Amino acid sequence: MPTICLAWVIIVVEPELTARSQCALKVIQSIRKISNKTNLNQPMVVLDIHALISAKTSHRVSAIEEFLALTLKSEMALAYVFLVVNIFVLAAGLQLVEGGNQHAWNSSVVESPEVVAEVVERSINSSLWRRELGMFSCGTGNPIDDCWRCDPHWNRNRKRLADCAIGFGKNAIGGKYGRIYVVTDDGDYDALNPRPGTLRHAVIQWEPLWIIFARDMVITLQQELIMNSYKTIDARDFNVHIAHGPCITIQNVNHIIIHGLHIHHCVPRGNTNVRSTPDHYGWRGMCDGDGISIMGGRHIWIDHCSLSRCSDGLIDAVAGSTAITISNNHFAHHNDVMLLGHSDDYRQDKKMHVTIAFNHFGKGLVQRMPRCRHGYFHVVNNDYTHWEMYAIGGSANPTINSQGNRYMAPMNPFAKE
Repeated sequence: MPTICLAWVIIVVEPELTARSQCALKVIQSIRKISNKTNLNQPMVVLDIHALISAKTSHRVSAIEEFLALTLKSEMALAYVFLVVNIFVLAAGLQLVEGGNQHAWNSSVVESPEVVAEVVERSINSSLWRRELGMFSCGTGNPIDDCWRCDPHWNRNRKRLADCAIGFGKNAIGGKYGRIYVVTDDGDYDALNPRPGTLRHAVIQWEPLWIIFARDMVITLQQELIMNSYKTIDARDFNVHIAHGPCITIQNVNHIIIHGLHIHHCVPRGNTNVRSTPDHYGWRGMCDGDGISIMGGRHIWIDHCSLSRCSDGLIDAVAGSTAITISNNHFAHHNDVMLLGHSDDYRQDKKMHVTIAFNHFGKGLVQRMPRCRHGYFHVVNNDYTHWEMYAIGGSANPTINSQGNRYMAPMNPFAKE
């Protein structure tokens, strides 16, 4: 008689974070009662997508992969699987690991970098497995894109994006728990008293905000754009450029998501007062002309942006910044692309943890893709083409974990160091 595998999958829609473990335990107890009454001996699975991405217990993922493989190979496999935002996972014989992703909300918790890298690798392998299903799955091989692009109506639930990061910046929530703010004005008239409806007015607010745009825009900033914590800049649906002026500064703030911007031709400017919150402004010297400058920032995710032709770095992270993911971006036409740690003598950068994943380092780039100091850097599944000096470099004893990258050196033998 062919084997029939029955997967019990219980859907739980967004319970309170503090109650997740209790809720999961109740679900499991209910499943066991049903199993005892019906004499079912098949494996039971309660699946948590978030836990798969962030759990420290990698054996859970292996058990689930084995179970799914068993159901697919069965001659008459019967599986009821519903993939939703929140589903809890437990395989038969495994103990429930309490807390799931609760530590994500505690900014003081620093996970083992090796564990984070392993979870990233598993999420990529899982996405590749889904892609191999072909017509039965929308898998792309990219777990970030799978997370939100598989929903044809993603723009009805934009904030789902906040659940899609991988790596060290996976806990960045941006403005997930705030209201939607629509930028309707592409001007930047007064850096001291920004006008409502402008991007500058949005990013300085104290409250969490999910910032979107009313139309295509080219925003030329008069001074650097200083962001406040818990903000998402979401440019999906439109072509939004920040260009031909100073660009974005993330300084001593947390939980920032930047998605879908075109950032280019950034220039130095300053020596004036600039507002950073509704009730504070201060004197700013000349900025460097970075595309995105991160100084002392934590829980930062930069995704699906294009960056080129800036005066200094395209993305620089310094001064003790950590918990950063830089993913799915396109870099082109620049010398010093990405600096992670600004000085061999700045020991605080030993805490820097950065994931660089699924980026395309394209034409006209010279060096620093990235240039690393002190910390732990997971460089995974990036595409390097046509660099002119070197791709990845480091000093001051960094750990650079390079996995699955493609390197295509330029034909010019003199364009190498």
